[in-house]
Formats: sequence, structure tokens, C-alpha cells
Amino acid sequence: MSIISTGKGLNKYDVHICGNTIPTSQLNRHIGLKNKVLIVADDGIPKQHITKLKKLIKNKNVKVFIFKQGEKSKSFKTYQKITNQLFKYNFDRSDILIAFGGGVVGDLTGFCAATFLRGIKYIQIPTTLLSQVDSSVGGKTAINVPQGKNLIGSFYNPSYVLISTFFLQTLSDSQYKSGLGEVVKYAFIGNKRLKNIIQNNANKIVSKDENILKLIITESIKTKSKIVTLDEKESGIRAILNFGHTFGHAIEAHHKYKDISHGAAITLGMIIAARVSFYEGHISEKQLKNVIEIIDSLNLNSDFKKYKYSGLKKYMAADKKVSKGKLNLVLIDKNFKAFKTSNFNNKNILKAFS
Repeated sequence: MSIISTGKGLNKYDVHICGNTIPTSQLNRHIGLKNKVLIVADDGIPKQHITKLKKLIKNKNVKVFIFKQGEKSKSFKTYQKITNQLFKYNFDRSDILIAFGGGVVGDLTGFCAATFLRGIKYIQIPTTLLSQVDSSVGGKTAINVPQGKNLIGSFYNPSYVLISTFFLQTLSDSQYKSGLGEVVKYAFIGNKRLKNIIQNNANKIVSKDENILKLIITESIKTKSKIVTLDEKESGIRAILNFGHTFGHAIEAHHKYKDISHGAAITLGMIIAARVSFYEGHISEKQLKNVIEIIDSLNLNSDFKKYKYSGLKKYMAADKKVSKGKLNLVLIDKNFKAFKTSNFNNKNILKAFS
């Protein structure tokens, strides 16, 4: 089991990464025996996982709230339903929420925790690879509104994060690959050890080998933890975590957030961003080929050719990284280090799509 501490000062918290054996003592220490507990999940999580979690918790004052799976549920309406449950059961600031599921569950539960009584404790127990290596760490909480995704939210850290490979056993192939897209990102933005692990163990990763999974999750969290601790409110270096996201988010928007997973879109976005990096002279042709080879070795889709710059341009213009009318891109250099820049030739974006 790996333990990674992240955050600063009073906002510091531990991330526990384990295999199929879940450390109940640490979990129960963070929950407490007398607090009221509300587990929040969506209806996509297997019932046996909820049953298992309830058995692991020694506290007997546990309630469960389940909402409909999907981004549409990350709304004011669901937020109100959850907070109504907290009022119904007389939750106070000593009580605790548990986000048990993927990114939608984590973001929504975290936002409820951040705002209910101006802040109560919550624990993240992510059950998808994507949420394990990305959204469960860093303290971003949010809901969606008609004007866009994640536009109402708060930076609010969990008190504890428990990551177990046990919950990945029931993941669909598309969900698993979606998470691998984010894992690969960390390898491309500076984690050389993770990059070597992927290159030497691609088959084991594809087959969900427990030990290799723990290793790549740990390395991914190390990278994210280091970055978000330096920049908790996303005012500087944290931007490099968005490698591939400008193009990937545009691809998602082009699909109206249907028919393509977040990770699959980000994977294609990383290839386009790597191609821009090549045409800008930051990486060599050999390094560009290496990016694509790593993605292909994990059986991830690398075919971006059906997307055209003209079709994605309007979505890129609405990107959150646009500042003073100028688009900022996250690119990579010859040392596989990511950097944010607004200094690039637009013609090289066109070339990257060709």
C-alpha cells in the first residue's frame, strides 16, 4: 500500500493506494464511529460495491443516496436532493460525506460538502481509473449549468482519499481505456519513471495486472499531487495538467459529450498537441512517434484524422485557457516536460490536424 500526502497546512490529506485488500482501519479512523455518514453514488456503480463498502464501515449510522448516472445529474437539482438528505438526517459539521463512484459523483459530492453548513468533511473513494488518477485528487468540486460544465464550484479538499484496484475489476473496457488516457498524460508531462513503466509493461497494463495497476496509479498521483500542492487554486503550474485538454475538450464538445469518453478525447487531444509541439520545433519526429507508439501499445485510439481544425475552432475559442482573446496551449519539450504558452504559429495548428 502506498500513502501520498498532498495539500498544504490544514488542507493536507492522505491518499491511500492499495490493491484488492482494502485497509479498513485507516478508512474507519477517518470516518469515526459516532458521526453520521452519507454515501453518495450513482446508479452505475455495481450494487455489490455498495454492499462491500457498507460492510467495511464499522459506523452503523450510514445512509446511502443514489442518483442517476451521467453528466446531466451534476446539476443544481441533484445538489439540492443531496443537501435535502443532509437536512433530513440532521447532519452537522462533525458528520461526513463519502463520494463513492467516478468523477461526476466526486465533483458533486465535494461541492455539497464544500457548501453545506459552509463546509463539512468528505472522503473520496473513486471507483473508476479516471477518477482514481485525476478528479479524486486536487480538490476541484463543481456542478454543471446550462452555460457550461463545471462553471459553479469550489476548490475544497477531501479529508481522505482511498484508492483500491478492487473497484476496477468491474469497469467496462471503454471506461478503463478512458482512465489510461489520463495515466499516459502524466508520462508525457514529466514523469519519466511512469513513461518507462508503461513502455515496459503495456501488456500487463492492458490485462489489469494488480501490481502494475497500483504502480501506475501511484506514479500518476505522485505527479498530480506535486503539481496541485504547488498550485492549489490553478493560477500557475497546475495548467500543465491540461496537456491535450484544449483539443480534447473541443472534440468532446463536437460530439455534444456523447459517443466518446473524456479519456478517449484527451488521448486524441494529446496527439494533436504533440504534433503542434513537433511543428513548433519543441520535440523531434522520433519523440512524436514515441508518443503515438505508447498510446498504441495500450490499445488506445490514436486516429484523430476525422477531426478538422475548422470544425473544432469555435469550441477552442470558448476554452477556459483563453486569456485576453489569446488561446493558451499546453505543449511538451524535448525532455517530455509540459509548458503553457500563447506564443505559437496558428499555421502549425493547421499542420497538426493534417
